[in-house]
Amino acid sequence: MAEVKNKVTKVSVEIFNEDYTVRGEENPEYIEMLASYVDRRMKMISQRNPNLTTTKVAVLTSLNLADELNKLQEDYDELVKALDAEKRNRMG
Repeated sequence: MAEVKNKVTKVSVEIFNEDYTVRGEENPEYIEMLASYVDRRMKMISQRNPNLTTTKVAVLTSLNLADELNKLQEDYDELVKALDAEKRNRMG
């Protein structure tokens, strides 16, 4: 079976008042949604800490998003373990 390559798209987005061209295999609406989410999160951090540079706002936003991702991964791993245990209990 032949491997199908997704089409690479270019999407122009604005994040924290800067324009970016993002290339990816995802659909443009998805890329725009991600950019909008990052933009909102950066603006929230900037509003709470108005004296931060753009770089510091970006780093703090990245840390917050990494924390969320890590917690979601931990929750996911716990759910998978619980489902596996339930499956073993039903079978055994």
